[in-house]
Amino acid sequence: MLILTEHLNNVGLVNLIIEKHEYVRHMIESLWEEQSDIKISQTEWYIMHKIYGYKPTISDVSKNVTITRQATHKNIKSLQAKGLVEISNSENSKRDKCISLTKLGVQCCDKHTELKSNFENKVALIIGEDRLLILKDILKANWVI
Repeated sequence: MLILTEHLNNVGLVNLIIEKHEYVRHMIESLWEEQSDIKISQTEWYIMHKIYGYKPTISDVSKNVTITRQATHKNIKSLQAKGLVEISNSENSKRDKCISLTKLGVQCCDKHTELKSNFENKVALIIGEDRLLILKDILKANWVI
C-alpha cells in the first residue's frame, strides 16, 4: 500500500475522487459476488436503484440516467432475462412500457444497499464519524462551476 499512498500524495482532487470511486465500486462488487451467483453490472445496479419503489416508463428511465437510450434498453433486457425486472404496458399509453423490480430485484437492491451501508460504517470506523459526515456534506454540496 505504500506505493498507492505515495501515488495518491501526488494527484489532484479529480484523480483522488476517481481512485476512491474505483476502489469503492470494486469493494462493493466483490462483497456482492461473495454472496450471490447473480452477476449484476454497475450499469444494471444503477438502473435498478433508479427504479426502486417506482414503476417508470422505459422512456423515463432513459431520460434520467447518464447512459444512452440504446444502452438503457440493452441493460433493461439483461435485467429482465435475469428475472430482476419486469416490463408491462403503461396505463397511460399503448406505446409506452413500464419497468419495475421483481421480488428478486427488490431483494437484490435491499441487499446491495445493506452492503453499501456496512461499507460506509467501516469507513466511519477508519476515518471517524465526524470526518465521514464532513466528507458527505462536501460531496453533497453544489459544485456547479
